[in-house]
Amino acid sequence: MNRLWLGLGSVLVLIAIGAYFWLRQAPQPPQAQVAAPPPIAPPATTAPAEPAIRHPIEAPPGTTELPPLERADGFVRERIAELLGAKAVNTFIRIEGFVRRAVATLDNLSRPLAPPRMWPIRTTPGRFSVDRAGGGQVIGAKNAARYAPFVALVESVDAARAVALYRRLYPLFQRAYEELGYPGKYFNDRVVAVIDLLLATPEPPGPLGVELPEIEGPRKPTRPWVLYRFSDPTLEKLSSGQKILLRVGRENEKRLKAKLAEIRKLIAVEKAAR
Repeated sequence: MNRLWLGLGSVLVLIAIGAYFWLRQAPQPPQAQVAAPPPIAPPATTAPAEPAIRHPIEAPPGTTELPPLERADGFVRERIAELLGAKAVNTFIRIEGFVRRAVATLDNLSRPLAPPRMWPIRTTPGRFSVDRAGGGQVIGAKNAARYAPFVALVESVDAARAVALYRRLYPLFQRAYEELGYPGKYFNDRVVAVIDLLLATPEPPGPLGVELPEIEGPRKPTRPWVLYRFSDPTLEKLSSGQKILLRVGRENEKRLKAKLAEIRKLIAVEKAAR
């Protein structure tokens, strides 16, 4: 129950043109008294269609040709190591299939589930912990410490350099996104939408109540701590990414949101404003 991986968007404005049609009265005999026809309201104009690309991404100057997606792991590893350092890559990053993992996880952060097997980063060591409180259970006060190294790494990354790398690798992300089942859709628009969703994650005061679901049958789960859910049904209905932010602790949530907001400013430039 950890992570977030990010990245970055053009606006094609489609204009609906309405035509006004006037009905002509058929010729009548001169003696006939014909009442004037009621006024005809013009047809409503069609609402503008959604733009094809809202937040375009352009490759930085001097960008070299990228390897094919199927053989990009080595190239991607070198570029990420230049940004984070080799030690951080070995500690936190799952390089094999990184681009596809990042795209799939980003897409899943807005959905009910984001399977850890698809994450582009390694799971946090240790177990999710809880404390007793008022006859129930809450997320453990020490649980946030498990995520501290990752949050510190995220904060240490220069946002401008990270976005420059994202721009450089963007054709790989776009291809992986289309392969995932979104032909003709623009990945950076999806990134911005997911960031907006994560930034809207609530920040409830006080410890958050959690509970284990009832397990029917003789077989008990070997890792019950991964099954905890929020006692508040409103929180439990949030997306997987929002629930991850809640689980890492309030201070960690605020710190990660601050980085997300910083990155959003660099990737969410409307085409019309460029």
